[in-house]
Amino acid sequence: MKITILGAGNVATALATRWKAAEHVVTIGVRNPASEKSQKAQAALPEIPFESMESAVVQADVIVIATPPDAVLELKDLLNAAADKIMIDTTNAVRVRPEPYPTAYHFIKAETKAQHVVKCFNSTGFENMANPVYHGEGIDMFCAGDDVEAKTVAKQLALDAGFSTCWDFGGGDKVELLEKFALSWINLAIMQGFGRDLAFKVVRR
Repeated sequence: MKITILGAGNVATALATRWKAAEHVVTIGVRNPASEKSQKAQAALPEIPFESMESAVVQADVIVIATPPDAVLELKDLLNAAADKIMIDTTNAVRVRPEPYPTAYHFIKAETKAQHVVKCFNSTGFENMANPVYHGEGIDMFCAGDDVEAKTVAKQLALDAGFSTCWDFGGGDKVELLEKFALSWINLAIMQGFGRDLAFKVVRR
């Protein structure tokens, strides 16, 4: 699968590394590949190409949005031009959001022609994306959205990244709930001081 990740932060780095190991074709899309910030990020990912966002999006089957959530405001034209592709929103509108929309997912759905959009890879810290295995077993990932195809791809990519399963939180009306679920992890790991080496796993009797 040809995956383009928009952004070069911790989440992008973790997911790119996992998917590259799973033999996907991964490209990082950044605003300026020649910038000092991009060069530093690329040094940590020597086997993964860094390209302009425009170039990276053209070649992708799947676009993974790993920018700050309000950055999608400036990506409207780019995402609209790639409206036929699957888009995975990994962001959380905790400190900022793409006003007047509550999440990046809602902005993309309302302001572009994209239909294959899903929220996923937002519910845990980047450390757990880099290594989702605890005591020999993968932790769980979660997704939400209205498009079945996008969810199917997100679930497969979660498995490819080493997660045990990817639970379906529901439709687009559950996207904000899934972001609040991410806040639950942030609350436990950071605000309550339990540390970032904790994760969620659903168990059934």
